[in-house]
Amino acid sequence: MLRLGLTGGIGAGKSTVARRLVERGAVLVDADRLAREVVEPGTPGLAEVGAAFGPGVLAADGTLDRPALGRLVFGDEASRRRLNAILHPRIAALTAERTAAGGPDAVVVHDVPLLVENGMGAGYHLVLVVLAPEGERIRRLVADRGMSPEDAAARIAAQADDAARRAAADVLLDNAGAPDRLRDQVDRVWDERVAPYAENLRRRRPAVAPSPGPGPDGAALARLRARLERATGGAARPDGAGSDLVLVVPGPGGADALRGPLEEAGFVRVEGGGPGERVHTGADPGAPVTVRVRPEG
Repeated sequence: MLRLGLTGGIGAGKSTVARRLVERGAVLVDADRLAREVVEPGTPGLAEVGAAFGPGVLAADGTLDRPALGRLVFGDEASRRRLNAILHPRIAALTAERTAAGGPDAVVVHDVPLLVENGMGAGYHLVLVVLAPEGERIRRLVADRGMSPEDAAARIAAQADDAARRAAADVLLDNAGAPDRLRDQVDRVWDERVAPYAENLRRRRPAVAPSPGPGPDGAALARLRARLERATGGAARPDGAGSDLVLVVPGPGGADALRGPLEEAGFVRVEGGGPGERVHTGADPGAPVTVRVRPEG
């Protein structure tokens, strides 16, 4: 299964990208939609929110009064943590259920508005970020959602800036122009990177071996290291630079124990390596890399 994280600031055009990815064959898991589902009328989530914050957060028809709840938790860190403790486990369980339903060979797109803000990028094989100029985003929010220019600007300012999004992005999609241009970008990414990556994972096949050269830039190397650390549960920290990294693991069997987690994260075992060393090559055709797993000492 290939997991894509999709994000972008409000008004950037993330929904347009999600629709096109679904048209190309991806399975969509929408974080905002799941957050609404876990507090629908009759759900244990809504009952627990009502018990925690009082009947004032429920509308007359029994639905969640989101503005009222927002007023209670806005600026109140303890209330926000209490709400998150109710919602996040339920959202996580529903996310896992919808992801598994896609099947082992699926391309699953996780539409996550706050992916960058919450530092979630390492949990996906690729992160796709949609960008658009702030002025254009404000125009869209005013025209399409009825916001005032001031409210639109405030919503944008409250989110991560473009520099943070660029650092988190494996793929940048520019939505400054016409919708057809954005669709063309999505199609190109699907054909040249997403579909080949998914096929490499399905076949347990590495991408083309990295060629000598400078390798990934600083931001790409940081993303790669974060994925490796997450895959190993922090048991091994990657060292090295360029497109050849080393993971040092404790014990003689440590390298073999990491085969499953590393392949799940997109790093396929290949032949080669020194005594006790195991070699993995990335399956991502857009960022070939070699990872050498070595026992300590």
